[in-house]
Amino acid sequence: MKKNQKKKKIKLIHIVVWFLFIYVGVIFWNQRNLMKNLELKKQEIASEVQALEKDIENLNKEIENSDSLQFVEKVARDDLGMVKPREIIYIDKNKKKNPFLSVIKNQN
Repeated sequence: MKKNQKKKKIKLIHIVVWFLFIYVGVIFWNQRNLMKNLELKKQEIASEVQALEKDIENLNKEIENSDSLQFVEKVARDDLGMVKPREIIYIDKNKKKNPFLSVIKNQN
């Protein structure tokens, strides 16, 4: 009779140990996936930060050059659609993204 009780205890202990091994394995697997996802997010955010720093640098350069006549001319041409006197602009109607067309359409 004691042998049966020992076998039952041994079986119960084995089941508990196997359950613990499986539980710990699942926890490690979930943490590994979580770490992988966090590392990917970290890389994405780092690339966004680099792009934003580059944009900031370009904007700072643009601010420094804002007093020059070339900057004023660029803004007048690109943003306002202005042209120099006696200057002829040819517009390709087949071209979809033409900055001069968008300025002309916005004025109408």
